[in-house]
Amino acid sequence: MKKPSENSELTVEHLIGLGGQSARKSYYPELLSKIEELESERNRYKWLFDNALHGIFQADLTGRVGKANRAMARICGFPDHESMVQGVNFATDLLFSEQEFRLMMARLVNDGQLFLYETRMRKACGEAIEVSMNILLRRKGDEPDIVAFVADITERKKVQQRMLSLNEELEQRVEERTRELVQLNDRLWREVRTRQQAEQEMLQAKEAAEAANLSKDKYLAAASHDLLQPMNAARLLVAALQERNLPAAEADLVDRVHVALDGAEHLLTDLLEISKLDQNAVQPELQSFPVSRLAETLRAEFEPVAEAAELSFAVHCGSDWVASDLRLLTRILRNFLSNAFRYTDQGGVLLGFRRRGDRMSIQVWDTGGGIPDDKQEAIFQEFCRLSQHHSKKVGVGLGLAIVERIARMLDHPISLRSVVGAGSCFEVSIPLAAATYQVPSSQAAQPVVNTDLLEGRKVLVLDNDPAILISMQALLGGWGCDVLLAHNLSEAKEACAENPDLVLADYHLEDHDTGLELRAWLNDSGFESVPMVMLTADRSDETRKAFRAQGVQVLNKPVKPGKLRALMTHLTAEKSV
Repeated sequence: MKKPSENSELTVEHLIGLGGQSARKSYYPELLSKIEELESERNRYKWLFDNALHGIFQADLTGRVGKANRAMARICGFPDHESMVQGVNFATDLLFSEQEFRLMMARLVNDGQLFLYETRMRKACGEAIEVSMNILLRRKGDEPDIVAFVADITERKKVQQRMLSLNEELEQRVEERTRELVQLNDRLWREVRTRQQAEQEMLQAKEAAEAANLSKDKYLAAASHDLLQPMNAARLLVAALQERNLPAAEADLVDRVHVALDGAEHLLTDLLEISKLDQNAVQPELQSFPVSRLAETLRAEFEPVAEAAELSFAVHCGSDWVASDLRLLTRILRNFLSNAFRYTDQGGVLLGFRRRGDRMSIQVWDTGGGIPDDKQEAIFQEFCRLSQHHSKKVGVGLGLAIVERIARMLDHPISLRSVVGAGSCFEVSIPLAAATYQVPSSQAAQPVVNTDLLEGRKVLVLDNDPAILISMQALLGGWGCDVLLAHNLSEAKEACAENPDLVLADYHLEDHDTGLELRAWLNDSGFESVPMVMLTADRSDETRKAFRAQGVQVLNKPVKPGKLRALMTHLTAEKSV
């Protein structure tokens, strides 16, 4: 047998086991199956290559395109993929720059691949598109080539560009809005500073106004005393003249002077009271008292007014007790009644007390001309007078302003009902007292005394104003009194050697002395039984409390001679008992 190496006619088929006929027949089916599998795999890859969604092309290192799929042709705008392999060069026909191609090749040689490489490619029509490529360097023998997978990202780039533009626009708008807000904020801060400055100026102006008002009030309070002094002297002199038998013409002139002084006194009194109320210098002294006491006081005061005006005056009250400041409540009702008589020409005035629950409603009705609806709030303001009201005794319009302030301070609501041509009703509501009390004997009605008791009585008059002393000498002398005059405390103490029956003293004297110092000296010197009446223009609560503590009677200047004579007679009668 021959050795295999000695057989020089061996072929490839012999080497793979297909050298003989029988061997070929034995392996053919299997080989055919493998060949079909390879063909099927090739066709599958070819189908994937042709129908891939991304563009795929193959080119040599010079850029000449060897293969391209349909997606690549569509991306680059060629009619079909065969036309892309007919002389199309990736470096010169598809890229805009050969320099970029050289840079790509250099990176491929160095790295072997490029992933997500974005660039611009030229379509067949010359239009530019944005693409993203993954490029592989495939080495096969001496002729390496490149395989590129291309995705058209033009729309994505446009969206990104739009987003970028929108973002830039938004940033610009935000910047503009921020700038506007900054400007607005600056303007607001300027306005705030301006407002703060204005508020500060207003505060300063308010403080200046309050200071000026306080200064005005202090000046008014001080000036009132100086003004009331000569007015008091004039009133006393006029009273002395009225008690003399004068010719009719002269008596009429004296009466006119009396009326003028009376008007000026009311004006000064109202101004002083308004000033005190505005300064909160009036402190109410709440107490319980029967309404009958209030009613009888007002009845006695206004019955002569009603008779002089030929008007009826009725008072209806019960036995209830109320809680209030008697003096201030009397002031409210006195103003209501004064206005009622002033502006009522015929008919009459009614003062009524009505119990309503736990409160007492005090009403003043009149049959005057009435008050229009649009004026009913204004009449409680200072210096308000209604043009349709005609009266011979027209005030300056302070009475109801005083009423409003006192009522607000006492927390006593006031109200008004009025019909033009039919009259008005002014009302004040006050709380009832918690319990009823017996009227103290000291508050009972005083018996009528004989005015002749003043005849021959020694009356000491202490005042630092010579005009007042002269006026008091004339008035008291006309009443039959033996008048002792003193300009100061020293003269008053010397005059007490005459054992006066009554002392009439001014409160404010020279060198800051006061009439109360004389009262203290009288008490210490054995003259404690001598009654004293303080004649003063000082209406402050402090002095009023001091007078009450010393048991001193008070008459405010300008002194009304009738009240002075009645009080002197009463005190003289008490001393004689």
